[in-house]
Amino acid sequence: MLTVLGVRLANVPRNRYIFVSDLILLPVMAYVSFILRLEPDRLFEYWEPATTLAMLNILLIFPVFGGTRLYSRYWLYASVEEFLHMVAAVSALTLAVAVGYITLTSLIPVPWPPLPRSISIIFYLLALPSVALPRLAIHFLATLSPRTSFSLPQPTLIIGAGEMGAMVVRELRRNRRLGMIPIGFLDDDPTKWRMRIRGVAVLGALHNFPEIARAKQVSRVIIAMPMVPGSVIQRIVRSCDSSGVRVQTIPNIAKLLDSTVSVSHLRDVEIEDLLRREPIQTDISAVVASLRGKSVLITGAGGSIGSELARQVLMCRPHALILLGHGENSIFAIYNELVRQLDVDSRSNTDRIREPGYQTIIYPVIADIRFPARLQSIFDEHRPDIVFHAAAHKHVPLMEANVAEAVLNNIIGTRNMIEASRQSGVERFVLISTDKAVNPSNVMGACKRVAELLVHQAARASGKPYMVLRFGNVLGSRGSVVPTMKEQIARGGPVTVTHSEITRFFITISEAVQLVLQAMVLGRGGEVFVLDMGEPVKILDMARDLIRLSGLELGQDIDIAITGLRPGEKLYEELFIAGETYQHTFHDKIFIAQNAGQFVTDTLQGDVEELSKALQRNNSSVIKKHLQRIVPEFTTIIGDTTEANLTVP
Repeated sequence: MLTVLGVRLANVPRNRYIFVSDLILLPVMAYVSFILRLEPDRLFEYWEPATTLAMLNILLIFPVFGGTRLYSRYWLYASVEEFLHMVAAVSALTLAVAVGYITLTSLIPVPWPPLPRSISIIFYLLALPSVALPRLAIHFLATLSPRTSFSLPQPTLIIGAGEMGAMVVRELRRNRRLGMIPIGFLDDDPTKWRMRIRGVAVLGALHNFPEIARAKQVSRVIIAMPMVPGSVIQRIVRSCDSSGVRVQTIPNIAKLLDSTVSVSHLRDVEIEDLLRREPIQTDISAVVASLRGKSVLITGAGGSIGSELARQVLMCRPHALILLGHGENSIFAIYNELVRQLDVDSRSNTDRIREPGYQTIIYPVIADIRFPARLQSIFDEHRPDIVFHAAAHKHVPLMEANVAEAVLNNIIGTRNMIEASRQSGVERFVLISTDKAVNPSNVMGACKRVAELLVHQAARASGKPYMVLRFGNVLGSRGSVVPTMKEQIARGGPVTVTHSEITRFFITISEAVQLVLQAMVLGRGGEVFVLDMGEPVKILDMARDLIRLSGLELGQDIDIAITGLRPGEKLYEELFIAGETYQHTFHDKIFIAQNAGQFVTDTLQGDVEELSKALQRNNSSVIKKHLQRIVPEFTTIIGDTTEANLTVP
């Protein structure tokens, strides 16, 4: 956009009425200055000096006000900063007119008397209201008009006086249509208190929020700390709720792919933010080196974990990405998403197109892992180097009611995948497991424990890095507790919780995928990797948080109903199996059990074969007995309904 003397020409039409106002009022104020200063009988004597000052104003208004970017301001959302800017611009104009008059009269002899020194001061005092009043009129009339869609800017407090906070201030000022005015920062770092960042003061620490919110009449809070733990966000959200202040946040740093903040990044706080841990520091270079130019196969590629794995793997530039799944709709969706992403990358970076091996080939494959012949044909065709096995039946109550299907998919399907991988010479095999495999109390957990043992056995037999990833519940996955509760809230409730004391470990999809990719690099074969999941979360507390984040009040707008434990459901989950020796990797948040393979028995293959034969009879009791033979710690829990039908106020 063409710029003249510091002002974009596109901004002149937006402020053209203000420009015309300045062009009329300021020359008039030049004449008024002489009227106020002189006696009436001397006014005619100073007609020429007054006209000269008026003409100098006309000539210098646009260069001075344009050069100070006064016409680039959006006066509908004017703040103290805008009016201080205006004072500086009027001062510059007064000085420029005075200097221009002195220069002109020194170069050209003039017949009129010398200019009184007080004229410039009088003109300055008149020019300030002349410039300010039209701008104030725009500010107030537009916001008070019943026909306007605008509203008064909201005083906004920014939590976090770091680099991201400074970017938020810049974004709010750049996008005035957001209707938010940054009025201060809060930060727990005492060295920042009473400092100013981009002209905005750091007002105090987080615990000062209630009194600052009242004193400054804060109506909006933005959390500009994408790496802060969820416990801090919980504290901020509760303070904002008690003060009636809306709170928004910048997403987790793992979701910000560039170094700038845009309007689209600002969003309301979600339950994932409240459960956020310190982010895992992934060795990106090692992950890229392991996947670059390789053929990667992902089972369950249409699911929550599988689809996010596909996105992250694609960024590492593999030679081929095989998306294997049983549901055609989910595979269709992720395939088209990744193809579009490849197309965007190709059009936005021609250097990458020329780079050898960059253009990944994506293969959507519809197949059922229960059929070994079909799997083997896929492996023979695509020859994958690395396999991520994320396909599984995961819903505990459904698997309790469909025992044979759970075994067929989660155990026999995994065995088929392992065998096809070994036959095809797959370099690395990664099984996505669950904390429910530890001391399992349900069929799903027992099946995943058998799948873990099969991977350990294959690692020992092949000497290759076949490994297991074990973590808790994935936030936001289809059919999990959070989406279910959100649906219940949308319907008006009640929100159902099976027991008032039930707890679970939770992990975000981003954290889970980072763990999977990092473990793929670290694994040597036969290990179990476990994320340090932090403290378990009470499901009842999560329900209360979700209700609050939805803007509802528990007991008035919506209730929580205690329904009783379901079959196979434990009050709490565990992460570690007795006898497994855990130690930290070079990541503080990732544990490794290198001795996990020692629990594999010599009869495992025979026991699984007997289990496979038992499936043909479709007798759940017989199948469970075979499961208990392989996994002695497997105990069936029928469920506890003692709290059923209670309502939590």
